[in-house]
Amino acid sequence: MRSLLYIIAVILIIGWALGVFVYSATGLIHALLVIAIIALLLGFIRRGTTAY
Repeated sequence: MRSLLYIIAVILIIGWALGVFVYSATGLIHALLVIAIIALLLGFIRRGTTAY
């Protein structure tokens, strides 16, 4: 019975650690996505102004 409780505790700790890393990674992915969109918009704006 004690080994079952340890297994459950380890699974919960691993799940918590993965949740923390996934949550922080999604924030990083969103930040990179915003930076990429800004870079694309700046590229279109600069390309549009140099064409004239």
